[in-house]
Amino acid sequence: QVQLVESGGGLVQAGGSLRLSCAASGSIFSINAVGWYRQAPGKQRELVAGITHGGSPNYADSVKGRFTISRDNAKNTVHLQMSSLKPEDTAVYYCNANVYVLSDFTLKTYWGQGTQVTVSS
Repeated sequence: QVQLVESGGGLVQAGGSLRLSCAASGSIFSINAVGWYRQAPGKQRELVAGITHGGSPNYADSVKGRFTISRDNAKNTVHLQMSSLKPEDTAVYYCNANVYVLSDFTLKTYWGQGTQVTVSS
């Protein structure tokens, strides 16, 4: 079994910054791609940023230039640095990881429990 734990959410004023972290633990052989998603009330969950095992990032147009995703493969951790935050960034942010598990070396997808980000105007 694999667990993903997000941290770093909170309340911040518009223009401020937050750094989210996603820590993976459990029966991990290797972590493939990881993504940060968000879901605002009444809206569908959307991909905010993703990163490959090799560290290549991709971003939603709405966050390009403001968010930076990074990973530390040795620590099984992925970060999302969010700057110039806007009220429309308010959402629950979820970490999603594709993991090769030790039990059978198959690729499985896991989600964290989410962390709330609230940006006040």
